[in-house]
Amino acid sequence: MSTPGNPGEQPPRDADPAPDSPRAGRRSATVVASVLDQAASSLTNIAVLVIAARVSTAHGFATFSMVYLTFTVLLGLNMAYVGQAVVLTRGCATVTGAACRSAVSFTALAATAVGALLAAVGAITAALTGGWAGPGGAFLALGLVLPLVLVQDGLRYAFSTLRRPGLALAADSLRLVCVVPALLAQSPHTAPGMLVAVWGLSAVPALLLGLRLLRPKVRGVRADLLPYVRRGHLGQRFVVEFAVGNASSQLAVLGLGLFAAPLAVGALRGATTLFGPLNVLFNSVNAFGPPLLGRLRGRRATARAAAVLGLVLGVVGLAWGLVLYALPADVGHQLLGATWHSASALLPASGAQYAVMGLGTCALVTLRVLSPRATLSVQVVFSLVSVALMLGGYLLSGSALGAAWGLAAGSALKAAAAWTRVARLHADERPAPTPTPTVPAN
Repeated sequence: MSTPGNPGEQPPRDADPAPDSPRAGRRSATVVASVLDQAASSLTNIAVLVIAARVSTAHGFATFSMVYLTFTVLLGLNMAYVGQAVVLTRGCATVTGAACRSAVSFTALAATAVGALLAAVGAITAALTGGWAGPGGAFLALGLVLPLVLVQDGLRYAFSTLRRPGLALAADSLRLVCVVPALLAQSPHTAPGMLVAVWGLSAVPALLLGLRLLRPKVRGVRADLLPYVRRGHLGQRFVVEFAVGNASSQLAVLGLGLFAAPLAVGALRGATTLFGPLNVLFNSVNAFGPPLLGRLRGRRATARAAAVLGLVLGVVGLAWGLVLYALPADVGHQLLGATWHSASALLPASGAQYAVMGLGTCALVTLRVLSPRATLSVQVVFSLVSVALMLGGYLLSGSALGAAWGLAAGSALKAAAAWTRVARLHADERPAPTPTPTVPAN
């Protein structure tokens, strides 16, 4: 697999194609397909959590949320280690095809190994606690279906590398079409383990379709797994950034269910689910923001455009939070079932968090364009601060509401730090004043 250049170096900018050129039309179609694919994937996650909340008890959904949160962390790690690295591959069709085949093969092997470990832990937990309807059975089910769901999702990055997002959209749309009726068909109060198993097995049609669509693109090339286990693999850097930027807060929420109250996890997860449409927007900004901002001339123009976009996303976050807060209780119960009562109390805090997350997302995207090495330190420090504030808020208040406000405060501090770093870059760009020449005295 080819490796990109120095992350701190900016690649040369290609001349923009004419608006009516075939190249511009293909690029627009690619962007639209990518956005729609991201929307389909995000909508699938939202639908899974909403339906699971409706067919579960509050305790059952809390258990399901812990397991689904574990999957989310593993999905993010795979995205960082494999997905973000493979999409940077450049070269001829043979090079990109080999990279995609290697990425899918590595994902399958790694998911099988991790899934076997999860299944063993789940079986031991269920045997010791004497019940398969609790967390043990749910983690056992996750371990068994993990290779299916991770490989199916990983195909998105292979199609992105091949610049065929329309194929990813076809597979992810089928995934959405299959998972929704499969979960809706479950009876009320279904055990979390059964829900996990149904959710995972419903990925089989989309997985088979994705592999069938990928096969012509990788025919005749061999997989090479050695780059993924060598020191210095590009995905290692992305994993560190993901771990401190995303996984740390996810694991901290999971930790609340282990040492505090599982219901807190269900409440936080339920409230976050309601903000799923904003996650689609933020993911789209992360995916398409850097290339679009990179076309602007100068740091000032880039920072100004990102600031305007951040303000827009902040207003959208507040507006969406107000809409959710104004929902009647019966509508909320139709969305989240028994979890609505606990999740609705967190909506003001979650709305504030997503408003400042919009600002922070645009600041981090700006840094990735102007100074890619500057994002890691911001993510490390302030993600840990967010975790500390979340746990501290829970300990001080004794409720999930305190944890939610802690997360909001942490997101605000991260956004402030990121924009401060952008401002420093802008200040460094200003030319030093030219000294006034002295006229020698006669």
